[in-house]
Amino acid sequence: MQKYAAFLRGINVGGNKKVPMAELKKVLEKTGLLNVKTILASGNVIFESDSVSIDELQTKISSAIEKAFKFPVPVLLRTFDDIKNLIILDPFKRITVTPKTRLYVTFLSEKVSSESLSSHILHDQSFKIISSANGSVFSVLDLSIKGTPAAMEAIEKEYGKNVTTRNWNTILKIAEL
Repeated sequence: MQKYAAFLRGINVGGNKKVPMAELKKVLEKTGLLNVKTILASGNVIFESDSVSIDELQTKISSAIEKAFKFPVPVLLRTFDDIKNLIILDPFKRITVTPKTRLYVTFLSEKVSSESLSSHILHDQSFKIISSANGSVFSVLDLSIKGTPAAMEAIEKEYGKNVTTRNWNTILKIAEL
């Protein structure tokens, strides 16, 4: 049995694409996933499966969600070993965190080269992509300069819409489970 974290894109944001977590859990259990737990209402799920293909699992989960809720939801999966490796990497260890600092992990559907990262700073210095590893991009947002929407627009412009972003604190919480 392998333990996974699923990150669903764009649900329960601004009252759109509502997916109640209790219903989501039932839908995923019906697909054969085991020990399903949802974390927060923003589409974070941990589960176990004996499937060895992440692509097949992503497709299976996405299809089940679309069938149940009547709209498509992109799903990005990571093994729990991937999540643990992000924690060990500690990509934000050199960042001075203030109450206005937000640390983000963006999960990509494709790998990214690290040499393309240096140009990813918004001209007002409010948002910086600091590194990448294992199909993830790590970024820092300074809310004292500008809010989250501009940062997410910059991520989507560079990497497309088949990505999903989580606050580092959410990743730490998932790793604890």
